[in-house]
Amino acid sequence: MSAIQTTDVSARADGCLAELTLDLDPQLRFANGELQLTAQALRVRFNSADAWQEWPITADQRLQLGDHAGVATLELLDSHRRLAVWRFTLAQNIAAQRLCDEFEALVDTLNHRPAPPPDDTERCPSCKAPLTPEDDECPVCSKALHTPPSTWTLLRLWRFAKPYNGQLLAGFLLMLASTAATLVPPYLTMPLMDDILIPFQNGQSIDRGLVTLYLAGLAGAALLAWALGWAKTYILALVSERISADLRTTTYEHLMQLSLEYFGGKRTGDLISRVGTESDRISVFLSLHALDFITDVLMIVMTATILFSINPWLALVTLLPLPFIAWMIHLVRDRLRTGFEKIDRVWGEVTNVLADTIPGIRVVKAFAQEARETKRFRDANAHNLAINDRLNKTWSLFSPTVSLLTELGLLVVWAFGIWQVSHHDITVGTLSAFLAYIGRFYGRLDSMSRIVSVTQKAAAGAKRIFDILDHVSSVPEPTRPVHLAQISGQISAHDIGFRYGNRSVLRGVSLDIQPGEMIGLVGHSGSGKSTLVNLICRFYDVSEGSLRVDGVDIRSLPIAEFRQHIGLVLQEPFLFFGTIAENIAYGKPHATRQEIIAAARAAHAHEFILRLPQGYDSLVGERGQGLSGGERQRISIARALLINPRILILDEATSAVDTETEKEIQRALDNLVKGRTTIAIAHRLSTLQKADRLVVMDRGQIVEIGPHDALMERRGHYWRLYQAQARHEAQAAEHALAGGQ
Repeated sequence: MSAIQTTDVSARADGCLAELTLDLDPQLRFANGELQLTAQALRVRFNSADAWQEWPITADQRLQLGDHAGVATLELLDSHRRLAVWRFTLAQNIAAQRLCDEFEALVDTLNHRPAPPPDDTERCPSCKAPLTPEDDECPVCSKALHTPPSTWTLLRLWRFAKPYNGQLLAGFLLMLASTAATLVPPYLTMPLMDDILIPFQNGQSIDRGLVTLYLAGLAGAALLAWALGWAKTYILALVSERISADLRTTTYEHLMQLSLEYFGGKRTGDLISRVGTESDRISVFLSLHALDFITDVLMIVMTATILFSINPWLALVTLLPLPFIAWMIHLVRDRLRTGFEKIDRVWGEVTNVLADTIPGIRVVKAFAQEARETKRFRDANAHNLAINDRLNKTWSLFSPTVSLLTELGLLVVWAFGIWQVSHHDITVGTLSAFLAYIGRFYGRLDSMSRIVSVTQKAAAGAKRIFDILDHVSSVPEPTRPVHLAQISGQISAHDIGFRYGNRSVLRGVSLDIQPGEMIGLVGHSGSGKSTLVNLICRFYDVSEGSLRVDGVDIRSLPIAEFRQHIGLVLQEPFLFFGTIAENIAYGKPHATRQEIIAAARAAHAHEFILRLPQGYDSLVGERGQGLSGGERQRISIARALLINPRILILDEATSAVDTETEKEIQRALDNLVKGRTTIAIAHRLSTLQKADRLVVMDRGQIVEIGPHDALMERRGHYWRLYQAQARHEAQAAEHALAGGQ
């Protein structure tokens, strides 16, 4: 890679259109290089004291951006050949994309294709959309990634309500009856005013029996409304809680069925927030606000009917504010809908910080990063506060305006009613009843307007939950499953390939593993070893070719049945909060204590377990915090032994422990691999010498297969890996010896 031209060391970066930090040098060592694009050339240097290397831009050039195994590549090409290549980590990918876009615009200009006029507008680094100072995130990216929730999303909850049709019908009838009961008292005020109070003021005597009848009617209506209201609230609250519980359970069950690919792109805090907070918000909406909304609608319809039956003209005046309130609701609905969905996502950021730092508190304290994590939380919380403040500006204006309109409507009704009384069109009792009904009417109207807010919150929450439920697993269950009661452990990979997004990870891998054979997977980091293991476990499905167990494509086997035959021991064993016995029996919950102890003995864990205060009933802290790395690993080996798998996967099972602990774990592994098809990935190549065959991988392909001795004699990839590791261990031993002296 030689530049066409070299400039003077003192050349300045004036006129730079875009720049990219090259944090890897041509030998893929970490560096601090610069790649700059000017109107005339691309120029590079890896040291601030070096001269710039330049490639003048011509009309037939193009930049090609790609990546593999975490390393991005930027190539400068013309119509005949590659002129230059630069590499960097994916952390610089956004800057690289921006530089490519600017380069393409320059080439378009050289080819006389029109380019957009330059401007000083701040733009999104991803899509180049213009941003305003009011934008807290790119509106284009946000629209593409986060479709605003529709209120109609709430209707999708009906599938969870269908099992409770009877209770819902009973609740609705009780609601209808209780609403009707609350409308009786204002109707009784008309005869109280016109037949009793006004005649008494004019000198007539009071009919005590009639007064008692009316007062009894008022008291009876109040008691009936209370009893019916209690019954309908209790029934509908029970139903809404069950709908919410079913929603949570269904969402969690669906999450458990999704592939690892889905979880790889999600944050833990966000998923916890969706399953927990959003379902709780929907429960509150269904049990309180939806109930209030339906009651308000019934109250408004019934009240309007009564008002029109009493006096149509006065009723029409009463309804005057309705069109204005409806227009305001329509105006703010979209703002509230998108605003609450954005608030949910920003709250997810706050939850994500908690989900990161609390489980990783030991690392935070070990590196004295408490202040940094506190700042992360403070920034996320401040962002959440800013989004809420912006939405509250809209909401704080909306509610008082609705209240003002209803007060003005009441004033108009008073004026029109007094005019009608003065012309003897209605009585004072009728006006009093009207005002009583109007107070309820406008009160319910104001309540309905406030429900707009909680409805949009619930719609946003429902959308986030249905985003999970609508996601289809990339590892589906077979439509016509093949059931294998027992398997021998024979594994065949036929020309398999796998792509993660647009990146090819495995290409043309073919491998046959015989029952009971032990295979060692070796290769540099990123060579595809763990990906091959993940495909065998069917955490992902192959993109090309086929993977078979006992001659049957694993995509034809029910996932749970197939994985019952696989034992997995990871580099970082995960233990759940619970007892030692519960963790060992995780794959076989109904195992007897004798079976658990036998598995622990075989894993060389029995002795240290008995030294714990409560033995097998000792509680393990979250993620096994109370145990050493070697102890956690031996419990995970016991967990794998207990299910007696035919296929065993060892993924760097001894890489994170000291030499003495490694020997103890190795003895446990010797018991574990007996009679099982074993695929082992190991950091120390010396631990794989017992393997029947070693499979050497490089850049997603198998480059060598054979026993240790044969591969050493071949002096190929494996020999170079072994020699490099031997030199590294020798140097480490020398440093340790020198440090001891």
